[in-house]
Amino acid sequence: MSTEAATPDAAAPEAAATGAGTPRGRAALEAIALEAQQRFAALEREPQHAAYEGRVSLAAQALRWAHETFGEHLTVASSMGDEVLVHLVGTTLTGADVFFLDTGYHFVETLGTRDAYQAMLPIKIRTILPLLTVPQQDEQYGARLHDRDPDACCAMRKVEPLNRALEGYESWVTGMRRADAPTRTDIDLVTWDARRGLVKLNPIAAWTDDDVDRYVAEHGVFLNPLRQEGYASIGCAPCTRPVAEGEDPRAGRWSGKDKTECGLHT
Repeated sequence: MSTEAATPDAAAPEAAATGAGTPRGRAALEAIALEAQQRFAALEREPQHAAYEGRVSLAAQALRWAHETFGEHLTVASSMGDEVLVHLVGTTLTGADVFFLDTGYHFVETLGTRDAYQAMLPIKIRTILPLLTVPQQDEQYGARLHDRDPDACCAMRKVEPLNRALEGYESWVTGMRRADAPTRTDIDLVTWDARRGLVKLNPIAAWTDDDVDRYVAEHGVFLNPLRQEGYASIGCAPCTRPVAEGEDPRAGRWSGKDKTECGLHT
């Protein structure tokens, strides 16, 4: 497992240029994305992919396609709260590149989950650090910025590191699902990330909550221990709380604030 940090002088370039320096240019990648988006949307509509087994099979098929198409220029984002994605990637592909954004505010259990998956599966995990440590950020912007301006905190500790983690890659994989939130109901399995100039893969987009539970049970997926404490959606410790039974799973994120996304997918 590697840890990647950066100095302020090495800040990432504009997000739209993230895919620069790869074998294929922006126009070629966009064409690949749009063709695959239509093809996988059509596959998703086929009867054999309408039930659980079909959705799991199609997710693995999408991952294999991405691996064959992009090779070493494919990377996987994981918050270690998307355990089924990490398991699916690690059991479908060998030596997959996975990156984890260590914001400096993660639960100990989340860091332990990262370490467990590095030991259990044939994947390579990169840990990406923000430009500023938490004490440095507190010195420059004041303590508990996440309480006063969570968007600014996420921008520095998640979005900027994400853009840096994606430099040199052509495609990235996420664990986004339509069932996660109202803001995600229309996501496709494959799409074009125009902001970063990359092909974006959401292989488990169609999975329901029941699909996730069944996959976990059938495959013995190791779960972040916070699941047992009622954390349905896991983010940074200061901005995440357990949810009550029947409560929206993402109600525990930025509770009491007019915020539903960290900015990684907007």
